[in-house]
Amino acid sequence: MTSASEFPHPRALPKAVLFDMDGTLTAPMLDFPIIKAEMGIGDRPILEALAEMNAERRSQAEAILLRHEEHAAQQSALNLGCHELLNWLSERNIRRALITRNSPSSVRTVLARHGLAMDLTISRGDPPFKPDPHPLRLACRKLMLTENDVWMVGDGSHDIEAGLAAGVKTVWLSHGNPRHFKAEPWQVVRDLPELQGLLVAVEEVNRRDASSLHPGPKPA
Repeated sequence: MTSASEFPHPRALPKAVLFDMDGTLTAPMLDFPIIKAEMGIGDRPILEALAEMNAERRSQAEAILLRHEEHAAQQSALNLGCHELLNWLSERNIRRALITRNSPSSVRTVLARHGLAMDLTISRGDPPFKPDPHPLRLACRKLMLTENDVWMVGDGSHDIEAGLAAGVKTVWLSHGNPRHFKAEPWQVVRDLPELQGLLVAVEEVNRRDASSLHPGPKPA
């Protein structure tokens, strides 16, 4: 596995950052084993299992999922440094988008509960969802940016897989845990403050580079 020190240092700030929600901007909200047990789907991915159900069973299972999501959203807590990072991006006119497999309702609840402002939100109401690259490419189109202009930040394999498939730079939020999936992220950070530190370092490099290209007048 590649260590964080072996990743290439970014040379340019993104024009937009695409964030996952649960586990990235918020502390992990959902107890997936409990939800899966109540839905009766074993250890299969929830949304993929829903897609294979008949209409009656899917309706029942979706009701279970929505109940858990809404309760979790109402009790959600932000990860350390979330407000500070989003404000830092806003001050530099770097767009902020939220891309999640969660429901539109739970997204609205989280944003309202914590006073978070996003330039764009894409939920599972805009299928197909991560790990399909569609929501990332949709975000780029709506923000009128190219895939090379944005970073995808998330704590899960779906975030990294979607980013790689979309041709987007990926940043994995590790929370200090080892990576147990094959997809190789472009960068690894422990948490949101470390991500902000990475962005600050890129900004400083850009400032130094600009100064060297356009030095001030020599003293008389």
